Amino acid sequence: MRNHDIKKERRDLYSGRRDRFEIVDVPRMSFLTADGHGDPNTSADYRAVVEALYTTAYAVRAIARKELDRTHTVGPLEGLWSADDLDAFRTRAHDEWNWTLMIVQPEWITSAMVRAAMHHVEKVKDLGAGHRVRFEEYTEGRCVQTLHIGPYDEEGPTIARMHDAFMPAEKLRPRGHHHEIYLSDARRTAPDRLRTLLRQPVEPAHD
Repeated sequence: MRNHDIKKERRDLYSGRRDRFEIVDVPRMSFLTADGHGDPNTSADYRAVVEALYTTAYAVRAIARKELDRTHTVGPLEGLWSADDLDAFRTRAHDEWNWTLMIVQPEWITSAMVRAAMHHVEKVKDLGAGHRVRFEEYTEGRCVQTLHIGPYDEEGPTIARMHDAFMPAEKLRPRGHHHEIYLSDARRTAPDRLRTLLRQPVEPAHD
């Protein structure tokens, strides 16, 4: 049985090089998602959402293997980030951040399979945020991305170079939400070795 691993199948979208900005076209993809607000470092709600997403994702994988005889590696955690005042990111005012956490799903996963997985999880585990998990499509289109290596709170200079130098040089401007893909397990990786893909949807800039 061939295993599907999104990080290997789509290296263009799930890998990058440090200090190198790339323009990529991201197609429509399906995700398990859930929303929240507040400091990801201290929020119990954030931890509850992460647990609900991963528990559901592994249940979906089990159903896909049983029903379709297809197997896949559960994708990395991803996050869409926003704030009413964008200065909250520059000042690292974590309490003002809004987030949508996501785990990508293979194209053969259906809404019926996700519902079955959520029903199974509901019966066997008490998840505080399980009812908030959704299955939906997300299309980003053209984006700029780069790889950040190091603590999450040190992403600021890289994001600033992306927005203030690379995008203007390419006659692009940001749109939509800042997107992060967590390629490392923060529980098992030293902060200075964390690998995070930073992505920003863009559109042509107009004079």
